[in-house]
Amino acid sequence: MADVTVVGGGLSGSEAAYQLAERGHHVTLYEMRPVKGTPAHHTDKLGEIVCSNTFKSEDPQNAHGLLKLEMDELGAGGSLLLACARESRIPGGTALTVDRIEFAGRMTAAIEAHPRIRVAREEMAELPAGPAIVATGPLTSDALSLSIRRALGEDEGLSFFDAIAPVVSDESLDKETLFAASRWGKGEGDDYLNAPMTREEYEAFIHELKNGEEHAGHDWENVPYFEGCLPIEVMAHRGDETLRFGPMKPVGLPVPQWDGKRAHAIVQLRREDRAGQMWNLVGFQTRLRIPEQKRIFRMIPGLQDAEFLRWGSIHRNTYLNFPARLSPHGSLRGRPELIFAGQITGVEGYTESTAVGILAAANLDRIVRGLDPAVPPPTTMMGGLMRYLRDSDPKHFAPMNSNFGLLDPLEGGPKKLKKEARRELLVERARADFGAWMDAHELRVDEPAARA
Repeated sequence: MADVTVVGGGLSGSEAAYQLAERGHHVTLYEMRPVKGTPAHHTDKLGEIVCSNTFKSEDPQNAHGLLKLEMDELGAGGSLLLACARESRIPGGTALTVDRIEFAGRMTAAIEAHPRIRVAREEMAELPAGPAIVATGPLTSDALSLSIRRALGEDEGLSFFDAIAPVVSDESLDKETLFAASRWGKGEGDDYLNAPMTREEYEAFIHELKNGEEHAGHDWENVPYFEGCLPIEVMAHRGDETLRFGPMKPVGLPVPQWDGKRAHAIVQLRREDRAGQMWNLVGFQTRLRIPEQKRIFRMIPGLQDAEFLRWGSIHRNTYLNFPARLSPHGSLRGRPELIFAGQITGVEGYTESTAVGILAAANLDRIVRGLDPAVPPPTTMMGGLMRYLRDSDPKHFAPMNSNFGLLDPLEGGPKKLKKEARRELLVERARADFGAWMDAHELRVDEPAARA
């Protein structure tokens, strides 16, 4: 088997390195931390997650759940990320929510213990020679970014700004004001802490959000935010009711302290760790200055004395113009053995980035064995994502999550189906087509390479 290189020790790069090693290749995985840090990472762990601590739903009738099934099927022995996530799971309703410290520790241990992987803690300033996967993510170093731009023939990369929500300590919360419940009683029924607001409290909160002092130094009005991760104050500026129909919606959460009546708005807090010592303010990613975060977020009932363990922040994310510059399987057009993977390709989300890493590993394995790369059909979730990357209008290309709108529409059958029935048929077709695609390209790895 070949000697291959993977650049980037995040979720996609770590998964790609593991998948290549399980297919018998000797892998050098380059990760620049801790020699060179990033604005968002706090540790030197492989697979560190810096935004939300949830990998979203595992329900196969959900787009994210379907993608997970495909990741496990294409992975040699399954997906490393999903295995580590399930071992690090904490309550989070139907979502695969993890203790982020335990998760990164398990990812790091699995990679460092693999006999076919060598971890090189140094910055890769130039695109590597030979067969390689580049999965450096949205915080690619300036030196490597320059090398990538030269290879692509672009003067500027594409970018957007991603915002992170604050985390507060459990012991600082007023539990008499908050109540434990999951929306509509899903999951364990009490996976989230909820802060109910009256109309007057909500209106005062919105007023302060809209007038809070923001970090200076950027032309915020022209920032191309990803719609799925808008700063909460940006949402507030879109209309006073926007948050009540977004992250602060009160439906499905009757307030026990109010005799089961519905609040005007609700702020949800999600566990950050297994022990429930840290809580994330769901949907509260922000660009507010730290003193303003402290002042405004303490207006939330139950958070008046909140201790902030992590402040909300904002950082620059960079991604490539995939449809304009890359091949259908994500490589440089003149170098099919140099494949880009993860968030830098223009997918958005942990599992989406990792899925692209698994596919990149499977294709690099094929290429070094003299076979053509293969991409799943667009009736599958992984194939739908890859088609989006390949066929989008290069002038308006923007990041994308997995969703059922990416799949080919159903052919034949009743013209009008309820959403649940339609999704069942889409999932059934996707599972059959993904399996057939794997069989046609001999992609099943029933027995990963021996670890001798």
